[in-house]
Amino acid sequence: MALAVVASRALSGLDAPEVAVEVHLANGLPAFNIVGLPDTEVKESRDRVRAAILTSGFEFPARKITVNLAPADLPKDSGRFDLPIAIGILAASGQVNCPALDQYEFAGELALSGLLRPIRGALAMACRARQAGRRFMLSAASAPEAAVVSGAAILPVESLLQACAALNGLQSVEPLAVALESRRPSYPDLLDVKGQAAARLALEIAAAGEHSLLLMGPPGTGKSMLAARLPGLLPPLGDEEALESAALLSLGSQGFQADGWRVRPFRSPHHTASAVALVGGGSEPRPGEVSLAHHGVLFLDELPEFDRRVLEVLREPLESGTIHISRAARQASFPARFQLVAAMNPCPCGYQGHPSGRCQCTPEQVARYRGKISGPLLDRIDLQVEVPALRAEELQSANAGEDSATVRRRVLAARERQLVRQGKLNARLQGAELDACAQAEPEALQLLGQALDKLGLSARSYHRILRVSRTIADLAEAERIRREHVLQAIQWRRAMQAGPERH
Repeated sequence: MALAVVASRALSGLDAPEVAVEVHLANGLPAFNIVGLPDTEVKESRDRVRAAILTSGFEFPARKITVNLAPADLPKDSGRFDLPIAIGILAASGQVNCPALDQYEFAGELALSGLLRPIRGALAMACRARQAGRRFMLSAASAPEAAVVSGAAILPVESLLQACAALNGLQSVEPLAVALESRRPSYPDLLDVKGQAAARLALEIAAAGEHSLLLMGPPGTGKSMLAARLPGLLPPLGDEEALESAALLSLGSQGFQADGWRVRPFRSPHHTASAVALVGGGSEPRPGEVSLAHHGVLFLDELPEFDRRVLEVLREPLESGTIHISRAARQASFPARFQLVAAMNPCPCGYQGHPSGRCQCTPEQVARYRGKISGPLLDRIDLQVEVPALRAEELQSANAGEDSATVRRRVLAARERQLVRQGKLNARLQGAELDACAQAEPEALQLLGQALDKLGLSARSYHRILRVSRTIADLAEAERIRREHVLQAIQWRRAMQAGPERH
């Protein structure tokens, strides 16, 4: 009778709880059983592990093999347990002799040839392996992602044979060190956008205070171009922010690439995306687009074309910065602190207000089209900006505006004022914090009160206008909010309330 215990990790939301892979060999009829709440992928590892052990030149024990994945109440999924199960069988049968086996963690999917395939969530597992003080041995294809974690001992191996040779002391595997780029990532430049002074200013305000933004205008006016240039106006990601963003991306189906380190995410899902695709979910909860855009930008083009029920799921993360996913057997929470940028046409055909006069939409059609966006969701969008079509002479004579670097300097200065004054950005101010930090002159408060009554604004709109006013004042280097700051903030919320034009 022989027993071996190998450390590995499962995935539960953004966490990677430890799993002890216990392998027991006993006399009796040959059998291979896996217990401990494994899903189908884990159960199928029996055939992959057996074939990989044999093709790697080892002997597969003709004994009763029991593999327990502890704790038993934690669901186990994916093929990442192939490598630790194979190592456990070889250690229990004496073919791997490593006295310090408890100082390692393993993860990797085995091919029938014994080669290792990449896995999902390597970065999250590397974070926890570092905290546990163990060396993390995994597929060479996933190692660069895991090596992003500073201080983690990442051992890349190409195959089961190489892993066993390293554990038996027959071959040395050096910890992988990834040289992360320290230069600023490259983003599209605002210099490419001609004209649209109002929309450019709104983009600057959104970047300075982390406000949400809605761009409304006919096709081809530059809405998507403006949205794509928002990440270039934001400050570089800090170490913790970059690690959080990378960890979430590593849980997605596309994984995380090391060359994307410190690049702010820009997610642009198609309007046919489902609610689960947007906020995450599944029987084994995975992050959706709102979490993959964490510390970055979520761009929703053709906003009214999204299913209304899909858009409504954005309301919680826009307010709280987190998303809670509950299923019958699993619950998970993912961070979702993103900047929402949405774009839409002014009417179903898209040409209302266009100089060509092509629009034939009736006021009822326009109202029905805009009504696809609910009031509660629209109430949560701080800046609503019209992006008009430019005439040929305006486009040809338009002087090149400021580049992203120039605008970024003002954005960084405004953000620095906010962080010194209140320790957070204006969009995150709540309750007493907002009252204390958004000091306004009497004329400004009077104007805001009049707008609340005449425009029928909600209390949420009132506070959002106050936050935007505070950001405009920060860009103007003003200590207190003045009347012109409030007036400008009110104008930014009136694009959707203006109502359809009549023909």
